[in-house]
Amino acid sequence: MVDFLLGHYAYWFTIILLAIGLYGMLIKDNLVKKTIGLSIFQTGVILFFVSVAAKWDATVPVKSDEFPVTEVAHYMNPLPHTLMLTAIVVGVATLGVAFALLITIYNRYETLNERELLDKIQ
Repeated sequence: MVDFLLGHYAYWFTIILLAIGLYGMLIKDNLVKKTIGLSIFQTGVILFFVSVAAKWDATVPVKSDEFPVTEVAHYMNPLPHTLMLTAIVVGVATLGVAFALLITIYNRYETLNERELLDKIQ
């Protein structure tokens, strides 16, 4: 049992990150904290995809004399890592837009508390 828990440490860390991010998005009232929770949740999802795609004793898919092309088990699939790199770039851009919107909301309503903001809007 201990070997199972230690062998899957990336999954446990992913679960912890997802729980912290979900807690931040659902429970917190401050919009900045919600945005940070969303970023943490996104990091957990990216870590999950990268850890699922990781393969021990594998190499990049470049033809070499050491591993014949017919033995594809020795090669790692680069597509999940490429997609997660794209997700990181999109996440950073989205986070920048979210913080710009938060600055605009604060300048207009002078609060970032969700309940106060809803009262001021209505």
